[in-house]
Amino acid sequence: MKVTPSRRSFLQTLGLGIAAGTSGSLSAQQNATIPGFEETEPTTTPSKAWQPVSNRKIRMGIVGYGVCRFGAAFGFQDHPNVEVVAVSDLIPQRCAELAKACRCDKTYPSLEELVKDDTIEAVFCATDAPSHTKHCIEILKHGKHVACAVPAVFGSLEEADELFAAVKSSGQKYMMFETSCFHEDLYAMRQIYNAGGFGKLIYCEGEYYHDSIEQIDSYKGWRIGLPPQWYPTHSNAYYVGVTGNSFTEVSCMGIPSTREAFQPQNNRYRNPLGTEVALFRTNEGGMARMAVSWDTPGYGGEKGRVRGEKGSLEGQYQGLEKALPDLARPPLPPGVSAGGHGGSHGHLTEEFVTAILKNRKPLVDITSALNMTVAGVVAHQSALKDGELMKIPQFSH
Repeated sequence: MKVTPSRRSFLQTLGLGIAAGTSGSLSAQQNATIPGFEETEPTTTPSKAWQPVSNRKIRMGIVGYGVCRFGAAFGFQDHPNVEVVAVSDLIPQRCAELAKACRCDKTYPSLEELVKDDTIEAVFCATDAPSHTKHCIEILKHGKHVACAVPAVFGSLEEADELFAAVKSSGQKYMMFETSCFHEDLYAMRQIYNAGGFGKLIYCEGEYYHDSIEQIDSYKGWRIGLPPQWYPTHSNAYYVGVTGNSFTEVSCMGIPSTREAFQPQNNRYRNPLGTEVALFRTNEGGMARMAVSWDTPGYGGEKGRVRGEKGSLEGQYQGLEKALPDLARPPLPPGVSAGGHGGSHGHLTEEFVTAILKNRKPLVDITSALNMTVAGVVAHQSALKDGELMKIPQFSH
């Protein structure tokens, strides 16, 4: 396929921009920027200016302001269709800092108290990963829409079923804020796939490499010794986020870590593995290799590539399709920054807000969220059994 110079330039820089934006190692004691949180400038300009779909303001609550400062990182406080009316964090100092960052006067000592506020319409849950499921269910029980940081569940198939049932019975919107889904390259992949430019995906790869993750502080130390495939969505999005489909089977190999945190006696998970590489079968008959590693110094971040019957993309599209759709990410409202993780933060917020205002399904809804997350839970089980081929539970609309 012939690609115009501007589009070719865009496609060639997709992978490079994200790699550059998410590389580096972390020393929390040195107050270094956490990899992935650097502000990322887009390489393309949307063809249209942002247009509001409503003049209504969604009344938001925000919970969680830990080491990643996620509560304020996605720009809800800057969105013209949002009013942040209340915030919460269990640690009073962090709660005060979150209120200041979100320009909000009302605070609550816990999520359980915040969700009782009947003036709040939706909640962004940026709490510790082990609590995501119970917190989202609590939010839904109080009749509020919920956006949640990744992953949807934390190592539990039972919690996946509980969360799925809670979302379906609530009638509220649920969206997982998977950052890879709004990377420039993955957004382009999704547009091309939906336009038929790949055909069926034969093979794809996703990678999430994070150097020295055990050095990142966390609530009750939940990151220490974390099984890699329990945090799989940044890589698994390079199939599920492109196609909306799922993985059906997995064989995963794990590599023991020499780091102290990954000695089974030193972490709550009894986990020895610092790297896990999964080979998945997809529900359209293709294959996917998805790797997560905390043990590889050097370049890091979230990246991937896809190969289909009619075309492929790694850096640039090569294939049979003659007329590609618009591949630039949609415009953001004035004042809303694209933010970190490949410039995805602002786009995730805009997607969630628009889904509520237009009463439609958000991009990373409960089905996609669980299909990204649960595959990793089973992959870790496979790694502990020396790569045994295992079936993956399926979630569908």
